[in-house]
Order: sequence, then C-alpha cells, then structure tokens
Amino acid sequence: MKLTADQLREKYLSFFASKGHAIISGASLIPENDPTVLFTTAGMHPLVPYLLGEPHPSGRRLTDVQTCVRTGDIDAVGDTCHLTFFEMLGNWSLGEYFKKEAITWSFEFLTQELGFTADQLSVTVFEGEGDIPRDDESIDIWKSLGIPEERIYALPKSDNWWGPAGTSGPCGPDSEMFIDTGVDCCGEECRPGCHCGKYIEIWNDVFMQYNKTAEGKYEPLKQNNVDTGMGVERTICMMNGYETVYETELFAPLMLKIKELTTIQAENEEQHTRAKRIIADHMRTAVFILGDPKGGVKPGNMGANYVLRRLIRRSVRYAKMLGISTGYTGELAKLVIDNYKHVYPELETNRTTIVTELTAEESRFEKTLTSGQREFNKVATALVTHKQTTLSGRTAFKLYDTYGFPLEFTEELANEQGLAVDRAGYDKAFKKHQELSKQGANTFKGGLADNTVATTRLHTATHLLHKALQIVLGEHATQKGSNITTARLRFDFSHPAKMTPEEKQQVEDIVNEQIKRNLPVKVETMTIEEAKEKGATALFAAKYGEQVKVYTAGDFSMEVCGGPHAETTGELGGFKIKKEESSSAGVRRIKAIITNVN
Repeated sequence: MKLTADQLREKYLSFFASKGHAIISGASLIPENDPTVLFTTAGMHPLVPYLLGEPHPSGRRLTDVQTCVRTGDIDAVGDTCHLTFFEMLGNWSLGEYFKKEAITWSFEFLTQELGFTADQLSVTVFEGEGDIPRDDESIDIWKSLGIPEERIYALPKSDNWWGPAGTSGPCGPDSEMFIDTGVDCCGEECRPGCHCGKYIEIWNDVFMQYNKTAEGKYEPLKQNNVDTGMGVERTICMMNGYETVYETELFAPLMLKIKELTTIQAENEEQHTRAKRIIADHMRTAVFILGDPKGGVKPGNMGANYVLRRLIRRSVRYAKMLGISTGYTGELAKLVIDNYKHVYPELETNRTTIVTELTAEESRFEKTLTSGQREFNKVATALVTHKQTTLSGRTAFKLYDTYGFPLEFTEELANEQGLAVDRAGYDKAFKKHQELSKQGANTFKGGLADNTVATTRLHTATHLLHKALQIVLGEHATQKGSNITTARLRFDFSHPAKMTPEEKQQVEDIVNEQIKRNLPVKVETMTIEEAKEKGATALFAAKYGEQVKVYTAGDFSMEVCGGPHAETTGELGGFKIKKEESSSAGVRRIKAIITNVN
C-alpha cells in the first residue's frame, strides 16, 4: 500500500481515536523544566508526570504525533534510516488498558490499516531476568493473533526492555514488531534486530509496569502504563517500497536540490551519497529546532545551542566536500518549511528567523574553516621542517572536532605536503569522543519526574517570575525555556538587553510580595479556547477543543501548564535571583533559588 506521511499521520490518529483515545498536541522540541536532556527525544518524554500517576486533562487514553531530536547516533546518519530529527506516532494508556489491547490494536493497525500480512510479521518479547519473569502474557497474545511460535523471539533486556529514563523510575518489558523484507538471512544468528536488512522494526509497545528504585530494586508501579512508538519516516519508507528514507516525499525535494547544487564530481559515489544525506538530515533538524514554537535555541557554545551549531557546521563541512556554494542553507531551509508548514505552521511563522540564523551560522563557519586551514599549515610546516612524515591522529581529530575538517579532507591536505595521517590514532581519539557523546546523549529523565517538594515549589516560582518579568520589562518578556533541579530554577525569556540592577530588584520584590500574600494555587481543566478567553499565558500550541490545565496563583498569574505546583505561594518561603545573563541573541536567562523554606 502506497502511503504519504500526511495519510499515515491521519490514519494513525483516526484509528486510535476510534479506540477511545484523545488526540493531543505534540509538545515542544525544547523540554519543559528538565535539566537533564536537551531535546524531546521520544513521544513519552513530555508525558512522564502522567505515566507516574498525575491525571492528564485529556483522560487516560492519548494519541499524538511528537517531533523528536536524538543525536546519540549522529555518526550513523547517512545510512538508509538513521536520522537526528523524526516524527513519532504514539498511543498511551495511563493506567487503563494493558498488553492485550495494546498488542491487539497494533496487530489490527498493521494488518487492516496498513495492509501488511501476518506472514510478514515477526515479533520480539522480553525473555526474563532475575526476579522478573519471561513475558509469557505477550507471547500468548501474539499466538492468539496468528503469529506462530517460530516468529516470536524472546530476547534479553538489551533488546526488549525500556527504561528507566534515568537511574530510577518507570520501566518495563516491551514487544517490538518487525517486517520481514524478504531478503535472505545473513546466517544462523539472524533474527529480528539483526542489521543485515532482513528485518526492519516498525513499532514498539512498551509495558511500563515496574519502578526501579535508587537501590536497584524493581517494584510494581501503582498503575500499569502502555507507551508505543512508530516512526513516520521509516514506516512510509517501507510502505512505499523504498530502500531509504531519503526517497520519501519528506526528503526528495531536499535531495534533488542538493544534487543540483553539487559541483564536484564523485570519485567515491558512496561517500558522495552519504554527504548529501547528512546535509539533508541536518538541515531538516536545524529548521525544526530554529522554528520550534517555544523558540530560544540558536547556534551557540553550550547545551542545545551547541548541538544546533554542530548540526549546521557539520552540514557545511559536507557541503564543501561537494563543492556547494555559500548560501545553500537558506535555500534548503525554504524547501523544508514549504514541505512541512501545513502540518507545523510555526515553521512558516518563524521563516525569517530560521533562514537568517542558518545563513549567519554558515557565514561564521566559513571563517572557522579558514582558521583550520591556517592551523593545518602551521602543523604541516613544523613536521616537514623536522623531517617527520606523519600527522598525528590527535592533530587530525582536533582539526575535525575544532575546525570541522573531515578526515578525508585532512588526508588530502597532508598528501599534498608528502605527509601521511595516523588513522589508528585518529580512530582512537574519535572512539573516545563517541563514548563521551553517548554518555551525554543517554542522560534522560522526564520533566519534574521526581515531583519532589523542592522542584514543585520551584516550578511554582517560575510562574510568578514569568508574570513579574512581564510587569517590569513588558509583555514581550515571554518564556523561551526553563529547567529545574532540586536546588535552583533556570528561566529563559525574550528581552533584547541586559536587565539593570533596579529591574532585577523590582522583579525579585514582586515575586516575594506574592509569596508573602500566600496566594492559593488552583488548577482548572478547560479547552484551549476557554484558556485564551480567560487570558491565560501559554504558547497555545494545542489544537482546537483540546483540554488543558490552567494554574492560577490568586489574582496574580494564570498560565497553561502541566504541573505539579505548590498549594499556596507561601510554601515558597522567599525568592532570590542569583544570576541574569545572555542565553542567545534576544534571549536572557535568570537563575534563581527559593529561600527560608521549612
């Protein structure tokens, strides 16, 4: 069955709506109040508080399309399917239905809606470990649906267990579904999960039924949850019989334009193809980050800003390898915006910002490339002077990591000087870099998942701070991001200039006045239209008619938010701004604490 991305999104959401699921809006790519992760990495990420038991305003059955960014596998981008940005289709049960319904509906959607046959399906389940038994319940359900035992694989935790997100939290076994492409097995060990191309994963049902404690024990959750995920790009790739996601309509215009802009003929077609795919992937990801409705992430040297900068500059590196002229980032950005604006209108709204930031960063990197060339010339001259013939792997990696020089480019420069490059040393440095990157990429925890008293109070303080900033600085001072630890809050907001000491003191005084008033903090559930009419502060990314939570602090502030919050402002004790600084162009950052808390 041929299927476009638009058709798949609509088909999926309609199917689960027919099963009693509320269609909710996907969250921002920039996580709310989460100090441990830079981007939203999965559909369940914004829902962690609700998976832990907090009531969701739209009910206990939910479905949506969530945009996600993951950079842990960035070095694999350029193959047939790895991406840094993707859309995740998901459906959730928050303590209602469980394995039988989830698996049965997955099977129904795959066979009746997408047209796959039962003979094309192979599935995996958790084989059991320690005190946690094999998932025989899922095995029996799959058998009842007609999947024979020989196509049901019981695999270890490394394959069929999700979570916890951090060192502790909700987790559980999963059951993954694979489509058999029909190619021959690569050997006796070939099975779903093998990377030979025979099996392609299409869906994953996670059964969150345990909570891992800080001591490493697995205890039953107070509610059993279902969390599922199906990637839009990979699914339409399979549905249309393409070999790679880059052939789908989501990438085809980009790939065609990149081909038109390429001026250097390929000596190695495989390397050329990989370079084009990297450019297309990274440009699409950069556009979505820059166009996110929450905003606030622009190319920089820290955190999410650095990830964005790295994606853009990595794209520029490969563009130079293909002989693509300066200014290409703006051209490609416009194609991405035009391709997605009917689904994500914020891209059109932020078109000017997206194109301006991309072209500016591309221009800045041109100067960095020049600096890298000077660094290489300095090192090469010293080596030749001392009659040495090999450029060290450490130097080659520095040219890659600091200046964005691909190893192949460095080798070409070295060859012109009669020098070789220590590839083994480079590979060693690169491997160490990958290990550090993956350690950072694997850090993940849902926003306010711990729901401690401290984080709850600090979350309430961000609402008071937001309103105080608008009173002192003006209505333009809107939230652009925040994260909270048990010790402090960090709040990013729109403002063109550094705050004066008087302005900071005014904001601090206003917040403390509301704390002294001991205002009641109340929550109401209403539609997004009703929230707008009441004057609630929000990004209003939710869809028409969608239910949201609105928190009010007495007569002072009203804001759409997921919660949780303190019951009264007096619980906060006191409020102190510790630092005010620049976050990125046009965005300021405040770090603050609460004081005098019992």
